Amino acid sequence: MKNLHYYFLVALMACAVLSCKSNSAANQEQEVGLAPQDSVVTLTVNGVSFNMILVKGGTFTMGATEEQGDDAEDDEKPAHEVTLYDYYIGETEVTQALYEAVMGENPSDNEGEDLPVEAVEREDCEFFADKLSELTGKSFRLPTEAEWEFAARGGNKSKGFKYAGSDNLEDVAWFNDIEGGTHPVKCKAPNELGLFDMSGNVDEFCIDDYAPYSAESQTNPQVEDENSEGQVTRGGNFCTDEATYCRVSHRGYTTGYLFGSLGFRLVMIVEQ
Repeated sequence: MKNLHYYFLVALMACAVLSCKSNSAANQEQEVGLAPQDSVVTLTVNGVSFNMILVKGGTFTMGATEEQGDDAEDDEKPAHEVTLYDYYIGETEVTQALYEAVMGENPSDNEGEDLPVEAVEREDCEFFADKLSELTGKSFRLPTEAEWEFAARGGNKSKGFKYAGSDNLEDVAWFNDIEGGTHPVKCKAPNELGLFDMSGNVDEFCIDDYAPYSAESQTNPQVEDENSEGQVTRGGNFCTDEATYCRVSHRGYTTGYLFGSLGFRLVMIVEQ
């Protein structure tokens, strides 16, 4: 009986120590901001709801990776290592319904609530992001080119597809359909992160200036180049007649010309 009492006390002491360590680890996690983020954040503005999807940070190879094959162009080289921190990105391109709810107007050539907004300039996108930030209390901006590509590739869940979510472009993208115009978002299959239309439908603005790649490893890169030819665009669009323009590593740019196949999606900053 004495031995039983002794082992019972030892067990209680061990449990107390483990509990103390567990609480200490939890407190440390809270202090350094390691608490898990919601994988999906749903926000509503003037009656219009939209989802932001968490992209967990990681390191990936950006540019002309093996699965891009001979389609990779010179401006996708050299492939290089990029590390990104956590961020949220729009589940879809910004729709006309959301744009109008925030801005009170709709500049699009092809009109429809569930269609991506288009015929916008970079300044329009940035003004929209600022107003959306004010209305929601969150912090929005255009994605960097690296953030866009990492998300299109599926982030840490990537399966190495050539397009955003598949090696079969028909599964995930509206393209080669100049007479059909833009299409409602979320009508094709999503990629590994649950993101829609990152290949096809409309091209998407990034925040970076278009410039050659460096071979050096980078962390959270954002390119500002006063000698740049224009603003980076990504993803391909509905009137693209060649599948290669819808690849996850394909790069485009615009000098500011407005057209009905160029829209955008936003990044939301992770709160610390």
